[in-house]
Amino acid sequence: MTLDQQLRQRLSASELLLCPGELLANGSIQRDMGVVTSAGRFIDIGPKEALVARHPTLPPIDLPGHLMMPGFVDSHHHLTQSLGKSLVFGEPSEIFRRIWVPLESSLDERLLHLSSKLAALEALRGGFTTAVDAGTRSAGEIGALAKAAEESGLRCVLGMICNDRGGSASPQQRNAILDRAVAHLADYRDHALIHPSLAISIPEAASDDMLNDVATLCRDKGAIFQSHVNEHLQAVERSLVTRSQRPLEHLHAVGALGPQTLIAHATLVTPDELNLLRDTDTAVAFNPVASSWKGNAVAPALQMAALGIRFGLGTDGTRSDGFRLMDAAETSQRMAFGLATGDSSCGGGWRWLEHATQGSAECCGLGSITGDITVDKAADFLLVDLEVPEMTPSWDRPWELVRYGNRDQIEAVFTAGRLRLWQGWPVDWDARALLAEVREVAPAAINKAPIQRVHPTSEVHRERHGKAGEATPSRQRGNGEPRC
Repeated sequence: MTLDQQLRQRLSASELLLCPGELLANGSIQRDMGVVTSAGRFIDIGPKEALVARHPTLPPIDLPGHLMMPGFVDSHHHLTQSLGKSLVFGEPSEIFRRIWVPLESSLDERLLHLSSKLAALEALRGGFTTAVDAGTRSAGEIGALAKAAEESGLRCVLGMICNDRGGSASPQQRNAILDRAVAHLADYRDHALIHPSLAISIPEAASDDMLNDVATLCRDKGAIFQSHVNEHLQAVERSLVTRSQRPLEHLHAVGALGPQTLIAHATLVTPDELNLLRDTDTAVAFNPVASSWKGNAVAPALQMAALGIRFGLGTDGTRSDGFRLMDAAETSQRMAFGLATGDSSCGGGWRWLEHATQGSAECCGLGSITGDITVDKAADFLLVDLEVPEMTPSWDRPWELVRYGNRDQIEAVFTAGRLRLWQGWPVDWDARALLAEVREVAPAAINKAPIQRVHPTSEVHRERHGKAGEATPSRQRGNGEPRC
């Protein structure tokens, strides 16, 4: 048995006394510390020598050259969209209308499970121990999504969509939706890894009564209400035309903002709307990669922080890599705001690390459960290899993690005290078999879905625009194909 195999075996124990070279806890880097996990939680943290003395029956596991840190918390994900990930590249905004809704609506229960488990695997590989799922429009049972998260070991805030305006919905239909919503909250109330939530896709997808009822239900049941708000210019303008209110103002008018509400994006917000978020204590999922790949704007996250608006970092299902997400958050603020104002700090590094962990956990209603290495919280954490050139020498570890950290440094991923991934692969299920099954079924699933793409694939785009920057004659663009 190799040293790696021996360490993996030791880390699989139900109780652990870990002594990492560095510990990220309570927002600071600490050394010569130890952490004890038992029954899925952190039960003791302190100086190494004192901790070893307090737990003489637990053999200490020394991890020099490793950082023990909280797992990342993805505050906004779409776990059932993984089969079509790169189909949206180069696409104009509101891709949910042309790609995601058609794709999700075509998924049966098997495809729903496969898509969700693939996304969960990607999340864990990227250091996310928790993901907030915004809800699926699949015809498959939402239980298949929950099963996939549970099997993979990903902690999941599981949204159930409660839209009642896909056409016209009668009061009886709205009542049926609310009955299912109550059942969803009850079904997962005491689950170890699944935390129920309710969602309205976008404010215009629900009646005013439904928006208020769902937000109130979440408030009363201690759950999170989710919605995509002020993400795309088209949606803002539609709301202005139909209601003379912007989407965020719409939510406020019907009483759907508040501490229980987590809005995704908020990229197009006015000063008055920022005040609304602050005054109602509504949380925001800041999705910087989504802004870069397919958005109309970048959310003013630094201004939100200055105003005391709660926000977490989310992927929006774009790229499940916690380190690159933090880098994107800092970069987006610097490019969109910092350069114009001479702000060379743009959060000082630590802010993005904090909002990718504890800040995100708090926004999604799990602040007392995960997001930090603290006694009594769930043992959701990462072991990160620091003995790499990028981290040597070290002068500012938090900022180094934001700018230099990489997914391939993650040696081990734990949720609820259990080793889930070792060196990028699950320890208790066959991920390669999952990948093979996905490759087998994905083509038929995509071909079946009535997806409408505007932008061509890279190879077609290259053919159209020629090699080495030489333009291709328009007659070679194809019959009826859109020009990019």
